[in-house]
Amino acid sequence: MSEAPPGRAASLSLTARLALGITALLLVGGVTLAIAAFAYGRTAAREAFDRLLVGAANDIASTVSVENGRIVVDLPVSAFQLLALAADDRIAYQVRDIDGSVLTGHTDLPQPPRDAQFYDADFRGEPARYLRVTRRFAERAVSGGVDVIVGQTLRARTELAYDITRKALYGLAIGGIAMLALAVVVVRSALRPLDRLARQLAGRDPQDLTPLQTAAPREVEPLVRSVNSFMGRLDRQFETMRNLISDTAHQLRTPVAALRAQTDLALSETDPARRDRILDRIHKRSLSLGRLLDQMLSHALVVHRSGSARREPVDLRDIALDIVESGDHAAVAAGRRVNLDIGTDPVTVLADPLSLREAASNLLSNAFAHGTPPVTIGASIEGGAYLLWIRDAGDGPPAALRAAIGQRFLRSAAASGQTSGLGLSISKSVAEAYGGQLRLENRPDGFRVALVLPPEEGQP
Repeated sequence: MSEAPPGRAASLSLTARLALGITALLLVGGVTLAIAAFAYGRTAAREAFDRLLVGAANDIASTVSVENGRIVVDLPVSAFQLLALAADDRIAYQVRDIDGSVLTGHTDLPQPPRDAQFYDADFRGEPARYLRVTRRFAERAVSGGVDVIVGQTLRARTELAYDITRKALYGLAIGGIAMLALAVVVVRSALRPLDRLARQLAGRDPQDLTPLQTAAPREVEPLVRSVNSFMGRLDRQFETMRNLISDTAHQLRTPVAALRAQTDLALSETDPARRDRILDRIHKRSLSLGRLLDQMLSHALVVHRSGSARREPVDLRDIALDIVESGDHAAVAAGRRVNLDIGTDPVTVLADPLSLREAASNLLSNAFAHGTPPVTIGASIEGGAYLLWIRDAGDGPPAALRAAIGQRFLRSAAASGQTSGLGLSISKSVAEAYGGQLRLENRPDGFRVALVLPPEEGQP
């Protein structure tokens, strides 16, 4: 027997849930129907057997006559034949004279309430149903009413009520079983697209994260879209990891080999002056390698967060102010200062603050490395676009190089050993992840690189 995975409670299948729900509904309905059927059965049985009492009492009353000034009763056989239709029931009867004396029948029958026709009472310790019929005479010798009382125990009535109830419940049981069977068939048929989807997923190659192409009912389409969206996010994350591994293998092989060669030369060199020059080259190579690793990790982090981090309202002025106050640029440009240019109006976008800060920091480092002082960072709204920008006093790169800026590991950028071209690539990836772009432009006051982002929803 399979067990539920640890940390997750076992759950019933949809078929079992539907079967339990229908069973509970049938039980409640069965109890209700049983009560209603029994009440209806009792009413129907009472009406049916009351007619027998009426027929028997009328037959007896019709035989009451006056002879020689006396009441005479000739009990008819037909009256008792009617009552004998309830074979298991006991019969009681009584005929009372005008003065109340018993002419014939049982003398110990309970008397009816005043003006009552049908009434219930015991007959020798057993519940019974009685009917009183009055035959009236208006003759010189006899004037008044003769009461005819006929009674019958309730066995046949109760049995008929139970029989009606049983048949109603039999019908409910047969219908309930049919409903359960039909529900199971319908559920299995309705869930067949999910089974196809499960088989399609189970039969896929672990590396295949392409969207599912399967016909699905309208109710299952949201699940298919969610699975495709989830696989799309996984594919982007895997692509990020693959790029990081590939880039690491590609970019670190040559610098590490060069460091190893320079280290071997330093170990074998006896001339102090030449050994110092070799150590200086090792130091520069180490710094360049450290910057490369930092940028590679920053690029992987930014791409990862753009697809997974929760977006929130961010004021681009706060990003610019935070970068200036942190003083991180002093590590790459000692003694250089950064000017801050932010206005009084909010510049709010919907993004991940860490990704924006990383992108702007890379633009600032690039401006210090290749631009002309002074360097300014700012945030502004221009033509409906929301900008986080870095500006220096230079003319910027040549047009041919500017067209290729933003590509990872730009060959011309890496040739100097100072950079790998990842800084602008990081910034471009961040801008595009939030529906914006990286804009490079010459202005009268210098060269400016800007993250152009759409405003937060609801902003003008």
